[in-house]
Amino acid sequence: MAKITYIDHEGTERAIDVGNGISLMQGAINGGIPGIVAECGGACSCATCHVYIESDWTERVGGPGDAEREMLECAIDPLSNSRLGCQVKVSDELDGLIVRTPESQF
Repeated sequence: MAKITYIDHEGTERAIDVGNGISLMQGAINGGIPGIVAECGGACSCATCHVYIESDWTERVGGPGDAEREMLECAIDPLSNSRLGCQVKVSDELDGLIVRTPESQF
């Protein structure tokens, strides 16, 4: 289990415990985190779980695969640290991870 902090576009921080093997998207939905729409339910086909990984964490989280990279092209305001929350699986190694949700998803 890892404590993940989600920060919305206004700077409000919400820290929740997310179980290992669960995606950042599902953890956010389970924890009532606003700004994660997840219209496709985690199928990597809508980009409504777009998050920004804090720079200190990007290497540990890793980069997107080909399908995710293509879907990120559909996201509003993608950055070099953009990921789809449905594609990032939580593990003990991500304890303390900080992600930001974009204004476009509110």
